[in-house]
Amino acid sequence: LGVEGGLLQASGSFSPSLSVPVAMAMSCPQTAPRELEAPILDPGWEFFLEIDSITIYRLYRQELCLYEYKIYGTFSDYGPELYVDMYMDLEYRKQWDSYVKELYEQECDGQKVIYWEVKYPFPLSNRDYVYCRERHDLDVDGRKIWMIVAKSVPGLPAKSGIIRVEDYHQTMALESHGKKGTKVFMHYFDNPGGMIPAFIINWAAKSGVPSFLKELQKACANYPEYCKKSGK
Repeated sequence: LGVEGGLLQASGSFSPSLSVPVAMAMSCPQTAPRELEAPILDPGWEFFLEIDSITIYRLYRQELCLYEYKIYGTFSDYGPELYVDMYMDLEYRKQWDSYVKELYEQECDGQKVIYWEVKYPFPLSNRDYVYCRERHDLDVDGRKIWMIVAKSVPGLPAKSGIIRVEDYHQTMALESHGKKGTKVFMHYFDNPGGMIPAFIINWAAKSGVPSFLKELQKACANYPEYCKKSGK
């Protein structure tokens, strides 16, 4: 798993002429804050896993033979702002995510995009992503909510020997929980493409999702020290 800004307020109306990232920003406050309060599970969503205080649901995408995921729960160790600052830090991601081969932000067709190459085990080809990402610090009916939204976009040319992931989206919403904890919601899907059988991808998610969440918590614990050493 992986994710992926501007700073927007929870107001405004959608316009089809808006750029891709801004259009995403306008749609997100309508759903994600509600999902932090209680899961919105339309017909088709099913229970998948429960790890500590995190519950994961999945929805089968029949046309692709793949699942998308919704993750709900709490982290008891640190507050949401630290998690968001850490998650937005691309340089730090290179330190804690061993699957990163390349990761950087650049301009493309007048907007900032992120290029991310992910290491896959031999003999599989690496995958890469080109996506827009935004951070939103929102006040929703007196609730302070942090959001990160990411979506694949066209733009950068494909690289030889690497398979481009063209269908990827992720929304993450966080708010305070208790004295120092974080309540979190994540909605995630990507289609890695290529010739990997769908049942292998879905099987790998059973260990990949819990592993990612543990790495996320560990990275957050180490982030203040990283910022201190790097002068951030």
